[in-house]
Amino acid sequence: MATTADIKNGMCIDIEGQFYNVVEFLHVKPGKGPAFVRTKLKNVVTGRVIDRTFSSGTRLDEVRIERRPYQYLYQDDMGYVFMNNETFEQIPIAKDMITGVDFLKEGMEVDVVSHAETDTILFAELPTHVILEVTYTEPGLRGDTATNATKPATLETGAEIRVPLFINEGESIRVDTRDGSYVERMK
Repeated sequence: MATTADIKNGMCIDIEGQFYNVVEFLHVKPGKGPAFVRTKLKNVVTGRVIDRTFSSGTRLDEVRIERRPYQYLYQDDMGYVFMNNETFEQIPIAKDMITGVDFLKEGMEVDVVSHAETDTILFAELPTHVILEVTYTEPGLRGDTATNATKPATLETGAEIRVPLFINEGESIRVDTRDGSYVERMK
């Protein structure tokens, strides 16, 4: 059990059966009335951010979550199969529990977040940026780079994103897995 005095950024708390990470907090001591803590909380599973105010001294259920590196092996009818890099145990994870699943390729390392006491998996998270090869895109025309025009491109994982006109087939690009946007061309 923790109180509002123990709140800090990154702390995970249980509110009505949902797990939330503290994104930011502020202890407020108004001139009139009792002190309170204003927080911004991010749902661990859905990513939804909410604002919540707690009166000073409120008891909170602190939750311990663990992040472990897992390696993606393959996909089958049970879901996506990952291997723990330390114990070599293999676990299937459903597609809707993986953030950025369209950019997942075999052998990639992801962080699997689980509840420490019950060891249930909450979600799997890809690195924020991955390097992927462009397998198909229309050829760009010379001189078309003056504007911010983009064209569709298919990546080695099968995902389709928008890339600048100067990107060609066979080139490697860095992709942001959070929103599926092009970041830069790799050399």
